[in-house]
Amino acid sequence: MKNRKRTNYRKRLELLKSGIPRVVVRKTDKSVIVHIVEYGEEGDKTIAMVRGNELRKFGWNFSSKNSPASYLLGYLLGKKANVKEVILDKGNRTLKENSFIYYVMKGLHDFGVDVHSEDIKIDEKRLYGEHIANYYQNRNGNQFSAVGDKIKNIKEDFNKTLENIKNGK
Repeated sequence: MKNRKRTNYRKRLELLKSGIPRVVVRKTDKSVIVHIVEYGEEGDKTIAMVRGNELRKFGWNFSSKNSPASYLLGYLLGKKANVKEVILDKGNRTLKENSFIYYVMKGLHDFGVDVHSEDIKIDEKRLYGEHIANYYQNRNGNQFSAVGDKIKNIKEDFNKTLENIKNGK
């Protein structure tokens, strides 16, 4: 029988009792999706949501599921949500070093949202996509064919996209 990850209702109840809106982060094959959710007796209510493809409007032309994109999504969600505090609802996941979820939380935190965590572990080099640019140097075949040599300027594009989000462009 396949091992299923089931809801830990004790942990969920603790999150709900806090009364603090929850951040729910999911990664799909193509993107990262982030919700801020509030408990309601009729069911949870999404306060705000962002998807990776929204970053295109702000000038981001790279993958929408990497570390820099996750940070940008967290920042954008903070801007959209108009909440002062959130708590991470990670479900049954164990967070690993450099998890994209940390980058989402760092983006929210840098926007000014209290994320109720002192433990946001991010690598500044990964934040600016240095690991992606280094990987590009050793690529095989047609990897990165969609962005080509633009990947060398990923840090500049990150900063430009963040500015565009801040300015609402």
